[in-house]
Amino acid sequence: MTAPDIYIGLMSGTSIDSVDAAAVSFGQDNLRLLGTHNHDIPATLKKAILGLSEPGIDDVLLYSQTDNEIGELFAQATLALMSKLNITASQVKAIGSHGQTVRHQPPGIKNGFSQQIGNPNLIAAQTGCSVVADFRRADMALGGQGAPLVPAFHKSLFSHSEQVRIILNIGGISNITILYPDGKCQGFDTGPGNMLLDGWCSKNRGEPYDNGGEWASSGTPSIPLLNQLMQHRFLDLTPPKSTGREDFNLAWLEKQVRSYPLSPEDIQSTLTLFTVETIAQGMASISAPIDGIFACGGGVHNAKLISELNLSLSTRNLPEINLTSEIGLDPDWVEACAFAWLAKQRVEKKVGNLPSVTGASKAVVLGGLYLP
Repeated sequence: MTAPDIYIGLMSGTSIDSVDAAAVSFGQDNLRLLGTHNHDIPATLKKAILGLSEPGIDDVLLYSQTDNEIGELFAQATLALMSKLNITASQVKAIGSHGQTVRHQPPGIKNGFSQQIGNPNLIAAQTGCSVVADFRRADMALGGQGAPLVPAFHKSLFSHSEQVRIILNIGGISNITILYPDGKCQGFDTGPGNMLLDGWCSKNRGEPYDNGGEWASSGTPSIPLLNQLMQHRFLDLTPPKSTGREDFNLAWLEKQVRSYPLSPEDIQSTLTLFTVETIAQGMASISAPIDGIFACGGGVHNAKLISELNLSLSTRNLPEINLTSEIGLDPDWVEACAFAWLAKQRVEKKVGNLPSVTGASKAVVLGGLYLP
C-alpha cells in the first residue's frame, strides 16, 4: 500500500444506527474493498440528530454543536479504520463523507434543499486527509432532487451488457436503481425502508431495530391500516422523486394508527408490509422486463421483510431478491463504497450525478474539497 490510490467512504443514513467506514482502492474497471469499520453513534448524539430532523425544530446552537460532534465522530471512525488496516494519511487520496442528513426538501414550488452535517474541516484536520463532502447541493442547484446519488455508482459497478437489473437499497429510506444493457439508468426513492420499523420498535420495545423481523412476525397485519398508509401523497408522485424523515416519521405514523385498535406488534407487522408494498409498487412501475434484483443495505438482514417482499414480487411476476454480494460487493458496504467512489469522481473532476435519476438539468461534479 504505497500508492496513494486509497479512498475512504463514510456513511450514516436516515436510520442513524452507526457510521460505516470503508477503505477502497480502484483499479482498471474494478473496485477492491480493503477493509471496513462500523462505529457506534452515542445515544445522546442520536437524540440530537433526531431532534434536528424533526420539522419545526430550528435550533442554531444545537445544529452547530451537533455538526462538530458528528465531524469528530466521523474522524474517529476513519482513524479506527486506518489503524485497523495500517493505512497512513499519505496513502489516502481522499475521504468521501456523506454526513448526516437532518433535512431534505425536494424542489417544488420553491427551490429544494438538502442539509447534511458533520463538519468536514474537523475530519480533515483530525485525520490529515483530504475530505470531499456536501455531495447533494450541486445537483439541487441545477434543479435536481439531490437524491438518490448511489445509482451512478451502481451503474459503474453493477451494469450488465445483456441484463436489466434492479439494485434495491433498503436503508432508512428504500430506493431502487434500474440498469439497462444499453447504459441507460433510472432510479428513485420508493418510500420508507427501515426507518418506521426501527422507530416503532424503539418506541415500544426500547430496542433499536426488530431483529430479523421477529417482532413483526408475532403480529397480524391490518389490511385497512395498510391501505390507509398507502394513501401517502409521496407514493403517487412520478420520478424523479426523493423522500426522508420529513414525510415518514413517528408523528405521522401515530396520526395514522389512532383510529385502529391494534397491538404494537400488529402495527409493526403492518409497517413491514407497508415497506414491502411501496418497494414492490415501485418495481412494478418499470415497463421493461427485469432479469435480476439485487439488494443491499441494513434491510437485507430483516428475514421477515425479505420473505414478504419475495411473496409480493412473485404476485407481480418479478424475480426474487438476491444480494449484491452475488455480483461483486457485500450488501452492508455498498453505500459507504459509493461515497468513496464519489470522492474519487470529485478528485478527478468527473461528474457524479445522473440527471436521468435526479432530474438535474445537466451532469455535474459533486462535492466540496476540504484540505487538511
